[in-house]
Amino acid sequence: MASITTFKTASGKEYTRSDFWFADGNIVLVVRHAIFKVHRGQLERHSDIFRDLFSIPQPEEQDMIDGCPWIELHDTPSDVLYLLTALYDGLYFAKSNALTFPALAGVLRLSNKYLIDHLRRRCLIRLRTDWPATLAGWDVREKQATDPAGRYIPRDSFPHPILVIQLAQELNLSDLIPAALYDLSRYGPRKIVAGAVPPTSLLPAVFADPSEAKSEEENGRVVLPRQELYTVLSGRESGQRYLATFVEKELSARPVSANCANKANENGRVCRESFYFIMLNVMRSVGGIASGRDADPLFTLVQAVDMLSRTDFSDGVKQCGLKICASCKADFTQTASKAREDVWEQIPVWFGLKNSVTMVSKSL
Repeated sequence: MASITTFKTASGKEYTRSDFWFADGNIVLVVRHAIFKVHRGQLERHSDIFRDLFSIPQPEEQDMIDGCPWIELHDTPSDVLYLLTALYDGLYFAKSNALTFPALAGVLRLSNKYLIDHLRRRCLIRLRTDWPATLAGWDVREKQATDPAGRYIPRDSFPHPILVIQLAQELNLSDLIPAALYDLSRYGPRKIVAGAVPPTSLLPAVFADPSEAKSEEENGRVVLPRQELYTVLSGRESGQRYLATFVEKELSARPVSANCANKANENGRVCRESFYFIMLNVMRSVGGIASGRDADPLFTLVQAVDMLSRTDFSDGVKQCGLKICASCKADFTQTASKAREDVWEQIPVWFGLKNSVTMVSKSL
């Protein structure tokens, strides 16, 4: 993104400068070891905060940098570089991409700090699309993370949820946290504890700040504090208990529909056997392990409904589908749909974000 050169001031101080060094620039931003020669009017146009900063009287004997006045910003060089890129070149998120997260996070931090509303809105739209507050939005997200061959590859599209959780906590974006916690809880416990590998920065190493986006770090990985790990693992267990309760109540010995077409034949034996078959298959891949989702009640409930219409089961001779009747299919589909809505409502409860009035087992 940027080439690296050094600049030494008349007083002997040496800085690193990037491509944001315009010959006609009239203000220099000093950010730790880095400097940016840009246009005062460009920054003032988008931010009253910058306008106020530039209006503060400076000492008459202030040293100039490349013939320009300068102002020091207490930010990170990488965040400032991302912000200037957005202001000069535009900010575009055509689709979700995990590699763009550092730029999005940097622009969001500084657009929030310097009240650059149009950039802040654009970042929040992207984040709230990727970490939605509605079940419908979550289903769209999950479809996007599944390629045409049916492989679930969320880390190609979305950053690791630990990075999102930390950004949301830093900027008080509480609406992002339930989806991010749920996403994280679908990892195996060992992976949750291991933490996240920060995305590879597209910036030259000199602009990277090793202190960014971490609360604790082990072997280059960003990990959650112990209390937050407990919260995630506890929420994960709550989701699995919910699913176990659903299997026990809605699949084990499930009665047939009142309008079951097979009711006259041994009280709907064909339909009852079909529900038993679904139960066995759900238990074999609880959480969708075979599909890359380790502990995902929402997905497991979708899988259970999908079995109603699948035709790739085997009876020992040929492939076939379940012989469940239309009425029993409709009843179970409705039950699973309501359970998915309930799971979505329970997620903030499972992760300690709000209290529950109704216990999970009673809500099924």
